[in-house]
Amino acid sequence: MRTYRKLGAIMALALILVFSAACSNTGDSTKTNNGGTSTTNNSQSTNENTKSEGDKKITLGFAQVGAESGWRTANTKSIQESAADVGFDLKFSDAQQKQENQIKAIRSYIQQKVDVIAFSPVVESGWDTVLKEAKDANIPVILVDRAVDSQDESLYVSFIGSDFVEEGRKAGRWLVEQFQDASEPINIVELQGTTGSAPANDRKAGFEEIIKDNANMQVIASQTGDFTRAKGKEVMQAFLKAHKDIDVLYAHNDDMALGAIQAIEAAGLKPGEDIIIISVDAVKDGMIAASEGKINFIVECNPMLGPQLMEMVQNVVDGVEIPRRVATEEATFTSEQAKEALPTRAY
Repeated sequence: MRTYRKLGAIMALALILVFSAACSNTGDSTKTNNGGTSTTNNSQSTNENTKSEGDKKITLGFAQVGAESGWRTANTKSIQESAADVGFDLKFSDAQQKQENQIKAIRSYIQQKVDVIAFSPVVESGWDTVLKEAKDANIPVILVDRAVDSQDESLYVSFIGSDFVEEGRKAGRWLVEQFQDASEPINIVELQGTTGSAPANDRKAGFEEIIKDNANMQVIASQTGDFTRAKGKEVMQAFLKAHKDIDVLYAHNDDMALGAIQAIEAAGLKPGEDIIIISVDAVKDGMIAASEGKINFIVECNPMLGPQLMEMVQNVVDGVEIPRRVATEEATFTSEQAKEALPTRAY
């Protein structure tokens, strides 16, 4: 009898141990069939990890040229607001028109392991080394507004921006049309953008391409105004002192044209009448000057690239193939057209 009681107690204890072991293994871990290490199999933990990864913000590092013009200010605002709208973590830097500052910013973004780097190059050349560093870190790079002259196109995934050469052509075509019946020489002065920058190089090249076959048109002076209003005024003052027979001013952006207008008026001349003015950008201040007849023709360069850039960044992160080149749609404005368009301009 004593033996049966002892056996019953042992069996009861065994059942308790088996039940406890089964409960302790439920939802915690499972053994591999070959007796290997255990792996977590907790459904709640897995769901939380997936949610965390899915909600991770995309981090975009953007290195801006600077704040040299109204166009650039509008461009910066578009990028910052668009990044906020889609919930990206934007790391923004202002290079103050210095290439070394942009290179430093890009290297900082590489160290921070951002998801994508985008920047508007101050100048076209000198980027291969830092772009290779980004490529080696597996961080895709998007060029915005301005291109680089690298022979290795694998260093960046895409370029979004205007066709600067075509902008120069548009300016040249309008000028040729206006003076197609002129019998006397047409003397042109040119305010170039930042030396070595893509828009300065290309707007000059496109303009020259169109006017070169017109023997009566000649550029008698061409100098950089660094895309700024102050420098545009300064250089135009020098042009006016050196040349008494200026017929046309071709400015690579509105801010330089606006500075030049100040110099022209200070010299007792009427901008838009005594000197025909052609400009590029079509920012608000430029459009106002055009509506007043002080600028005769503006070629638009759209700064509102933020939404397109954010869409491109999202596609790059998602592994969606994107075009190597994305051009923006842009218009041109005479004085009358500027007056009509001004009330509804977004920038």
